[in-house]
Amino acid sequence: MTEQVRVRPMIAAKERGPGPGRYVLPSALGSTGHDATRKKAPGYSFGTKLPSSLGKATDSPGPKHKPGDRMTAKGNSSSPAYSMSTRPSGFKLERTPAPGAYSPEKVTVARGKAAPAYSMRQRTQGKKLDHTPAANTYNLKSTVGASAKYSISGRSNKGGFSQDLAGAPGPGKYNPTAADVYKKKAPGYSMGARTYMPSDQTKKPGPGAHNPAVPRKGNPSYSMGQRHSEYTTQLIVDVPDI
Repeated sequence: MTEQVRVRPMIAAKERGPGPGRYVLPSALGSTGHDATRKKAPGYSFGTKLPSSLGKATDSPGPKHKPGDRMTAKGNSSSPAYSMSTRPSGFKLERTPAPGAYSPEKVTVARGKAAPAYSMRQRTQGKKLDHTPAANTYNLKSTVGASAKYSISGRSNKGGFSQDLAGAPGPGKYNPTAADVYKKKAPGYSMGARTYMPSDQTKKPGPGAHNPAVPRKGNPSYSMGQRHSEYTTQLIVDVPDI
């Protein structure tokens, strides 16, 4: 009789292999020791300083130097500027009058053609008094309405454009015959009297005749009647003769 061996499943905790930290894989960053199985990106570096005059100190202005807006490659571009200088000490003061000191209207020298000028003088003593009446002394008759007057006379029937030389009657003198006499007479219609549908002519109260706000004298009341015996016969009044 053979003994059966029971196989147990593998448990990771019982494994004695190295952990993830035991493995040292090459880095995927940088250029030194890069993983050969990975794609390597290009790397750039700074060159060394050249031993030339570029590294020496110069007297030129730095990057923060900002020339004026009018400064160009050929120099300063601007319009000419002027300034006020001081008065020279040897300058002699002139006594020339100002423009307001002149009065050209008072000059008596002939200034060319000018309009005649007149002035009023006083009355002489030896003038004779004039007794001519004034303008308001005269009383002239008004000439308003004194011209020829014309009026319009009535229209004459003789010698005028409306005179009837032929003596014939005009169109309005004839009485035309009605068309119904010698033609087919058209139907004539007239307006009849108003008709009314037959209805109840009794007088009925209108809506304003009712007053629902006024209560009745009393609501209907009911009562229980007297109980009759079921053996009571009906009252027979008319008895037929047999």
